[in-house]
Amino acid sequence: MTQQTQVPDLIPAAAAAQVGEVVSRATGEVVRRDWQRWALAVGDRNPLWFDTEHARAHGYDDVVAPPLYLQYAVLGVTPLDRLRADGSSGAANGNLAFPDAPRRMAGGESTTFHRSCGHGDVVTMERRVESIVQKQGRSGPFVLVTWRTTYTDQRDELVAEATTSMIARP
Repeated sequence: MTQQTQVPDLIPAAAAAQVGEVVSRATGEVVRRDWQRWALAVGDRNPLWFDTEHARAHGYDDVVAPPLYLQYAVLGVTPLDRLRADGSSGAANGNLAFPDAPRRMAGGESTTFHRSCGHGDVVTMERRVESIVQKQGRSGPFVLVTWRTTYTDQRDELVAEATTSMIARP
């Protein structure tokens, strides 16, 4: 006789109702000194970020921001005492809550960059919940959340778009 185990539903109705909705929107200015500090902090010494002559020799009017800096230009700063237990602010994901699956980890990200940003550009990020799916893994059930994020500039031109996922486990 086979014994069947009841799999708990890990997706609260409030979270499921957010599929298709914009859960986060933020706007920030791209600042040369900030991206140069960021680049040095992550060990990226590409002269396109620092040297105007080098940037001009490669077809740009001036130095440009590193593409991966975009999300840091738009997200604010969260005080340490306001971070969640997993170390994130929750601001970018709309504070989706999975009470029965509190352990979270990044599930991956794929970003396509359409154009560079320079000093003074204003970038707006809009993040929409694309899907929330419960799955069964080797070690048990988990929730896979996928967001679709767009970054546009002050002219409403698409700068970048990303698909990001998160895994939440009981």
